[in-house]
Amino acid sequence: MNNAVTPLPTELHELQRKRWPQSGRHILAHHDANSVIVYQAYRPAIGEYAIRHGRLDGPDFSLSRMSWIKPNFLWMMYRSSWGTKEGQEVVLGLRLRRSFFERVVREAVPSTFDASYASREAWQEAVGRSEVRLQWDPDHSPKGGKLERRAIQLGLRGRTLAAFAHEELLEVIDMRAFVAAQRLLAQDDSPELQLPLEQVLDIDFEKEDSK
Repeated sequence: MNNAVTPLPTELHELQRKRWPQSGRHILAHHDANSVIVYQAYRPAIGEYAIRHGRLDGPDFSLSRMSWIKPNFLWMMYRSSWGTKEGQEVVLGLRLRRSFFERVVREAVPSTFDASYASREAWQEAVGRSEVRLQWDPDHSPKGGKLERRAIQLGLRGRTLAAFAHEELLEVIDMRAFVAAQRLLAQDDSPELQLPLEQVLDIDFEKEDSK
């Protein structure tokens, strides 16, 4: 269904939860053939500028530091305490070109060393080359409890961050009214809780370059 306070299709959390994987690493996202929605939560100076101008190049948005994006709505709600944390009051849905998002995922290097790299030195070399960091964090329930399923977040810097903020950003969606409308339902474990419609997005993580 379409909720009156967000242009994104929504569905009851209880129905979506039954379809979602219960464990493992998965990219849960609202996506179509051409775009993927990711979420960020900003202080008002950044978020309101983005809403007005449809981009993230305002005077308070820094392109010199890493910025983390999250395609999973509930992970963003956990991180921002449903838009109540100081400095994270303006929750935005950011529609990106799908081709860009998939490229970012493929170029991502884990934030910490893992066994997919031949050595710690090889991983450190990859970190130095890449403008994208990847973390798989525990996903969370609407009330904030940890789940067995892992959710992805991606840290962007340099030219990749600039592309995210400008030419690869197709739409800025103000999620504040929707978040506020669902906040108490989430805390009460209400069966009426609605979330943006999310499905698993399968991406081939294999890198062409050798590690």
